[in-house]
Amino acid sequence: MCDPVKKKLQDELQSALKELEQLDSRLQQKADYGPGKGDPAIYEWELTLALRQQAQAKVETTRQALQRLEEGRYGICERCSEAINPERLEALPLATLCIKCARSQRR
Repeated sequence: MCDPVKKKLQDELQSALKELEQLDSRLQQKADYGPGKGDPAIYEWELTLALRQQAQAKVETTRQALQRLEEGRYGICERCSEAINPERLEALPLATLCIKCARSQRR
């Protein structure tokens, strides 16, 4: 189980790092914020910045998942310490909570 999971997480990490790099490149183009200048690129730049923050968060959570895998804690709920359903991990490989704990957190 660990080898395919590790590969999947490493692939996700590489994908997120590539996306982060592309977003960083797009952020190099600054919009004109001068008074009275309504550059439409401002909206695009701010959207790119928000997407970059999401990509950075995914990089971090993926690295944490790989760390949990190395430590033997991957697939264990952080709240109740029960095993996370393998189907849940297949759908959400970065999940840290079992479905029961995830549902109770949403309330």
